[in-house]
Amino acid sequence: MTTQQQETQDAGCARYVYRLRVSATAEKLLTGEWGRCRWIWNECVARSKKAFADGEMCGPARLDTMLTEARAGNAWLREGSSVPQQQVIRDFGRSRAKALKDIKAGLPMRQRVGMPGRKKLKGSRPSLNYTRRGFRLKEGRLRLAGGISLTVVWSRQLPVDPSSVRVFRDSVGHWYASFVLPAEVQPLPRTGAVIGIDWGVKELATTTSDAHDLPHPQHG
Repeated sequence: MTTQQQETQDAGCARYVYRLRVSATAEKLLTGEWGRCRWIWNECVARSKKAFADGEMCGPARLDTMLTEARAGNAWLREGSSVPQQQVIRDFGRSRAKALKDIKAGLPMRQRVGMPGRKKLKGSRPSLNYTRRGFRLKEGRLRLAGGISLTVVWSRQLPVDPSSVRVFRDSVGHWYASFVLPAEVQPLPRTGAVIGIDWGVKELATTTSDAHDLPHPQHG
């Protein structure tokens, strides 16, 4: 697979996405980890709704306390790594904060980000986030906290050490690893030259420069 490089929302960062080869054992561990993270997300949704009904605050600190208590009282949660579980709370907090911001700004319903809802067993794709202390790269393999070892299909080498990784499964069952790397932004020098572009049918792109016109390759 060709590596996909794309800018993230954070300036100065880039993502490198690689296909993973996942054994039956590793997939069982990943889906088990996702099941625990999904439970934590749904618990955050429930706690958030209850706090709203009671007129109380429900910030990340309160949810962190909830996670600590949940891990202490549930052995099956402790079987998983705390790293992706903590990241679930961070993701939930950001999603909820964005929804509240849109409500406070008075945006129309069609433009608002909805409040985070429950993740169902069917219909929600596994997605696990690991910070630097939750993974490492060794001998070309991605080793996640919890003893999960994955084979990465390296289409090219990472230029620097990644700061985090997201392991996810797509709609057809393929697994991928998305690494976040610091990237140096180098803006191009200003030349003062300008060009206008008009997208069409016969001419895919007609510009103000005849040398840059792009004819449609399949127009008949």
